[in-house]
Amino acid sequence: MPPPAALSMLSSMATREVLKALADAYAAAGGDPVDARAAGGVDVARRVRAGEAADVIVLASNVIDELIAEGHLAGPRVDLVRSGVGIAVPSGRPRPPVATEADVRAAVLGAGTVSFSTGPSGTYLQKLFDRWGILPTVKERIVVPPPGVPVGSFVAEGKADLGFQQLSELLNVPGIDVLGPLPEAIQTMTVFSAAVTRGSANEAGARALLASLSAPAAADVKRRYGMEPVA
Repeated sequence: MPPPAALSMLSSMATREVLKALADAYAAAGGDPVDARAAGGVDVARRVRAGEAADVIVLASNVIDELIAEGHLAGPRVDLVRSGVGIAVPSGRPRPPVATEADVRAAVLGAGTVSFSTGPSGTYLQKLFDRWGILPTVKERIVVPPPGVPVGSFVAEGKADLGFQQLSELLNVPGIDVLGPLPEAIQTMTVFSAAVTRGSANEAGARALLASLSAPAAADVKRRYGMEPVA
């Protein structure tokens, strides 16, 4: 009997590492093998809308809702993880304090270049800088990587003095020092969710995978990759 065809799972970059670990464990425990791929969230949504073949899509919950409403994905939405934003500087550079909102604002104003992504965290930070009244001051110093290129790589290469991205995407990146998460007063949590595609060739297998990814037993792996399980 030939081996089962791999399930295709397409996600944004923020969840790629944790999903790969969970998918490998699922297959090792007897589940279907999983071909886990990742790209920038904007690009993933565009590809889903263009009809790219896949079985499972993992993106920010609001985007999953949009894709379900548009008929590209089949509900229900399955919430997988909660992810907060972290802060990083190039390795060996001075580490500005980031314990309070005022600290972070001062760090942004003091940085030569600031980087954030095109994803949910970047949208939030631009609004935060605007609320602080500093967006016009720092706008010309903001460098945004193309979709799918990690902020951490910009920081490591010295293209940004201060970087903001999902904490899970900053962990274990060589060449950067993670200062920590945003302080609680200004932290934003993105829920990443999944759904089965309308065109899945193995809907039953895809739903079994989602049940495993959202199971309580996956909680420790999610925390190890800088994320929190959804209660």
